Amino acid sequence: MNVLLLYPRFPKSFWSYEKILELVNRKVLLPPLGLVTVAAILPQDWDFKLVDCNIRAVTDLEWQWADLVIMSAMIVQKDDILEQIQLAKQFSKPVAVGGPYPTSMPEDMEAAGVDYLILDEGEITLPLFVEAWNRGDKKGRFTANGEKPSVTDTPIPRYDLLSLRDYDSMSVQFSRGCPFQCEFCDIIVLYGRKPRTKTPEQLLGELDYLFQLGWRGGVFMVDDNFIGNKRNVKLLLKELKEWQRSHKYPFRFDTEASLDLAQDQELIDLMLECNFAAVFMGIETPDEDSLQLTKKFQNTRTPLLESIDRVTESGLRVIAGFIIGFDGEKAGAGQRIADFAELTGIPTTTFAMLQALPHTALWHRLEKEGRLHAKDGNINQTTLMNFVPTRPVEEIAGEYVEAFCQLYEPSHYLDRVYRYFLKLGAPRVKPPFKWPEWVVVKALLIVCWRQGILRKTRWKFWHHLLDMVRRNPAVVEQYLAVCAHNEHFMEYRQIVRHEIEEQVAKFLEGEARLKPEIAKIAEVVAVS
Repeated sequence: MNVLLLYPRFPKSFWSYEKILELVNRKVLLPPLGLVTVAAILPQDWDFKLVDCNIRAVTDLEWQWADLVIMSAMIVQKDDILEQIQLAKQFSKPVAVGGPYPTSMPEDMEAAGVDYLILDEGEITLPLFVEAWNRGDKKGRFTANGEKPSVTDTPIPRYDLLSLRDYDSMSVQFSRGCPFQCEFCDIIVLYGRKPRTKTPEQLLGELDYLFQLGWRGGVFMVDDNFIGNKRNVKLLLKELKEWQRSHKYPFRFDTEASLDLAQDQELIDLMLECNFAAVFMGIETPDEDSLQLTKKFQNTRTPLLESIDRVTESGLRVIAGFIIGFDGEKAGAGQRIADFAELTGIPTTTFAMLQALPHTALWHRLEKEGRLHAKDGNINQTTLMNFVPTRPVEEIAGEYVEAFCQLYEPSHYLDRVYRYFLKLGAPRVKPPFKWPEWVVVKALLIVCWRQGILRKTRWKFWHHLLDMVRRNPAVVEQYLAVCAHNEHFMEYRQIVRHEIEEQVAKFLEGEARLKPEIAKIAEVVAVS
């Protein structure tokens, strides 16, 4: 039984980091953890090949080799998964799909002609699919009917199927679910509000496997809220701290966590002692009214700036997520977000227009109000909102574009990185020194040449770097890496401007065409 596991392409996005990955001879930021987990759950006497289309295309020989094609995708990968399904059909291959996008929008997959819908979480639905396949069923739809599996039985992912050298970081997952109730979030729809965790032994087993395969470097804990179950995560971290120490700190961890991390110094300290370096936090907006409206109550309990500074000064670099377009939002929200980012100094700030993702509380509310005009929200940074907002779309889009471009203007960016790293606490652990690989040295020299010689930022670049060496030398390595990130953002901000402005122009053109029709309808209604 030959199974082709296929991961569709992502569009160019905030997280694609092409320019940075090119510098270090990597092709993709993170691997498809879902697919290598699927491979571990399926029968191990089946033969698997994994093709990440973000690295390369599937060959004709691979299409011919496969008895079955399995794909997984997020909504942002919609265009390519539909294309890959059609390619598979051209080779007359049965197709099974799963993951967040098929689970949220199974009707799209049925319309595309897939044979098997493996929805919800695979620990429950993959065994149902295997039973149907063994019976000879040619089609099937497998759901968990609201049941959430325990992840304590999830096997170690098949990391051996990955081309490790093509990825910048590896991925592991400790928990699923989030205890909060943010109106716009689809995590609680897909995985529930009761965080389920693996055992420490399980996760250490996954790290052991990555270590045996020769992986060293970055590992991303993909949990949507790593600290959703604080008791269990502390139990993990206490054992992970010893594992890291005994293995001489082969991994550097990043993750995502809610802002209430700032109120738990013990948890912050444990993360730092395990060699965690950065944490993504959904700040969303500095406007407290919007936070209250969208039920992001955890961000209103203590002052945002105080919480961010506490995490930063402890030694964890904060990556912030911001959103514009909440109901009732007052004019100038984009500039307020940009000003807040400058105030905190957070270098890496993702920024997007609000989307109503399928089946979220926001999606249901807007549908009920007749304001939803597209069922499949897309969280890419180059997409207009998929609903009618409470202020003009063109106003929100204009503020968004200007704020995004301001945040990643090269001089502003260098200043923000400099201010932030001056207050970033030093790492708590020190891995054994090893000489950097030539590819890293080469990347550093290219960044110094571009930002410190060729561009107008040259004097600022060298001033900030030398001052960082003098005032906070323990963070210089991270500092230079984050300076390098603007190689991507400088180009991407222009893509955001072009694509958003193009969509706004089409939107206004469509509105202009509709106005005479609306006026005629209003006239008929008035006469009748």
